[in-house]
Amino acid sequence: MDGGGGAGVAKENGGATVGVQIRHSRRLPDFLQSVNLKYVKLGYHYLISHLLTLCLVPIMIIILIEASQMNPDEIHQLWLHLQYNLVSVIICSAFLVFGSTVYIMTRPRPVYLVDYSCYRAPENLKAPFHRFMEHSRLTGDFDESSLDFQRKILERSGLGDDTYVPEAMHSVPPRPSMQAAREEAEQVMFGSLDNLFANTNVKPKDIGILVVNCSLFNPTPSLSAMIVNKYKFRGNIRSFNLGGMGCSAGVIAIDLAKDLLQVHRNTYAVVVSTENITQNWYFGNKKSMLIPNCLFRVGGSAVLLSNKSADRRRAKYKLVHVVRTHKGADDKAFRCVYQEQDPAGKTGVSLSKDLMAIAGGALKTNITTLGPLVLPISEQLLFFRYISVKPYIPDFKLAFDHFCIHAGGRAVIDELEKNLQLLPLHVEASRMTLHRFGNTSSSSIWYELAYTEAKRRMRRGHRVWQIAFGSGFKCNSAVWEALRNVKPSRNGPWEDCIDRYPVKAVS
Repeated sequence: MDGGGGAGVAKENGGATVGVQIRHSRRLPDFLQSVNLKYVKLGYHYLISHLLTLCLVPIMIIILIEASQMNPDEIHQLWLHLQYNLVSVIICSAFLVFGSTVYIMTRPRPVYLVDYSCYRAPENLKAPFHRFMEHSRLTGDFDESSLDFQRKILERSGLGDDTYVPEAMHSVPPRPSMQAAREEAEQVMFGSLDNLFANTNVKPKDIGILVVNCSLFNPTPSLSAMIVNKYKFRGNIRSFNLGGMGCSAGVIAIDLAKDLLQVHRNTYAVVVSTENITQNWYFGNKKSMLIPNCLFRVGGSAVLLSNKSADRRRAKYKLVHVVRTHKGADDKAFRCVYQEQDPAGKTGVSLSKDLMAIAGGALKTNITTLGPLVLPISEQLLFFRYISVKPYIPDFKLAFDHFCIHAGGRAVIDELEKNLQLLPLHVEASRMTLHRFGNTSSSSIWYELAYTEAKRRMRRGHRVWQIAFGSGFKCNSAVWEALRNVKPSRNGPWEDCIDRYPVKAVS
């Protein structure tokens, strides 16, 4: 669990709260500043890595076009010419066979997203504003200053009254035990997987790869082992458990599954993304550590990926690109989302006042690398035309039809909408996910995609940009292409409420 940028971070000076407004230094930096060319070069490095494909395909098309325009006499003359030039024929044939073999052996296998499922908690776990504040007061752990701070954060957070907190947090006093944390993890993960298997008719025994990510709850046996035990996966399953990687870990897990699917043929991969709140609620009075309490809520997702060519017919999307950016070499970036103990010995996640600026720097690096892979040639030419004269931010609306921006907080969504010059429609899925489900950490981008599908806006050929931020500090992007007009799956997270959205968030 990490703060993707909430309503604001209070600056403390001698214990006194200066304020909760997001100050200028905490906003994303203006992207219309200098762009580091090395990241542009990195994007083109990815592009050039497929140079053989880009060269061979046009050559083959030209040959076929020329052959189709020849009349029978010309074909007969060519045949006679080739009969007397056997060496040339052998060389050309060898070249074609070699080129075709290299192409077939080196081209990446397509990765298909067959379906996915997002967890929707039961009604009794809802945490409306008044109940949240009343429970916070009844615990007796927070002083009046901290309670007032949480109230102000909630008012400006963009969260609605239908978000969920785990059952242990509904008790007075709360019971953040190991058993309660396991129960939360099981409810979220198993609830998502049950629905996924029911919707896809895939048997657990058919799964060859399992990747689970959860930042702050990593018991022994692991969460991935809990899933293997519950569903009786086969003994040779390749399972992985990612911890401590924050809200961007969902894209990292997809990237890992993608790489594994390049190696292991004809198999399925399941990616489970979640966060655990029960043992990570903060019961102290340090302002910068109280914000996660106000923003993070129960949620999780399960995604079924396949490299089987037969699954293309029923798959929803094809994975096009994954671009990952890591700023952990910088000390400020490394510590901007940091789990620690406060002076009273209470454990929580502290959010730095520099978080928004660091997130903006990571985003700028990420999109500068992503640009050459996705932008049309016209935008790339404009970029290089102006980069030496004046700063120019490409229009990513020309590359993507839908945007799934991690619902870390209203401030993050506001700043990305402004800096990427997006329209309100482009960030609607993120705002409504934040309002309905809160910050569900790494799974939030899947709730946003589900919102777009529930609104019946996804058409064949549409491209989706999922972008997430996480502790470390990381910014990761995944690009998907819709293979058909996508309809929402059964028992989706928005099934009971999509007609009520969009709603106007409280200012």
